[in-house]
Amino acid sequence: MSSDQQIDLIHRFLFDDSDLRGELVTLEQSFQQAASPQNLPKVFLPLYGEFMAAAALVADMLKFEGTITLQARSNGPLPLIMAEANSKGHVRGFAQVDEQQSLVQSDSNELLPLAALLGGGVLSITIDPDKGKRYQGIVPLDGADLAECLQHYFSQSEQLPTYFKLFANENKAGGIFLQCLPAQLVKDEEQREENWQTARHLASTTKAEEALDLDHPTLLYRLYHELQCRVFPPKQLSFRCHCSKERSANAIKTLGEVELQALIDEQGKVDMSCQFCGSNYHFDKTQLEGFKKELGKRH
Repeated sequence: MSSDQQIDLIHRFLFDDSDLRGELVTLEQSFQQAASPQNLPKVFLPLYGEFMAAAALVADMLKFEGTITLQARSNGPLPLIMAEANSKGHVRGFAQVDEQQSLVQSDSNELLPLAALLGGGVLSITIDPDKGKRYQGIVPLDGADLAECLQHYFSQSEQLPTYFKLFANENKAGGIFLQCLPAQLVKDEEQREENWQTARHLASTTKAEEALDLDHPTLLYRLYHELQCRVFPPKQLSFRCHCSKERSANAIKTLGEVELQALIDEQGKVDMSCQFCGSNYHFDKTQLEGFKKELGKRH
């Protein structure tokens, strides 16, 4: 994509003559802004980018108002990695590095096998709607890559054939998603399967440089110009953190009067840093005593 084009975009598309839909996402500025506060070694940036792209795809594919969180915990060099995306197009992420593991010192920016980065891990997918009940599903990270783990999860949970392919380097991230929908346009099962396998095979031929550097309409035309692919207007994506001093203050108040008083006696202040954006919020003794007085009035 040329420098004057918006690259932080997600496009929905569908095929007019078959029951298939898809999404295509690319992140550059938002990925870099989300990665910068994490100070990750280069070796972890591609996987971090894949998580960011995957969260954006999942948030858009589910078509709901709320937030999606992808989070992996493991005993590998990345004990924790997560990415969030919401229906407004805001994305952010966080990663925790085990400094004791030798891989942390690697200068490589190539995507390593999932098992090397998240060995023995599990992936949780949390759906948190603005209205309604929060839902979380968990799947083992036993696929060859994150895309394969997501495919397995959504094929099982939605009972619909689903395909993901993710791309990332230290500067950009992207991905493609396909799903076979319930029969409406095509009733014949053999024809449905042929349509699905054709679309999936063509998506699998996408190279990283195409996914990360071509504009979406061009890439989709290259892949699907013979399949009546209809591309919808894009949604702009951006890095946005939702932390604030007010939210940090509310977190301190949840400690209760006794623990808050102990904090005042021992430290006389609190500094809270946001793990997503690195913002620091300082609360002095006077502010902490004000919180304690406020809690006392509630009882």
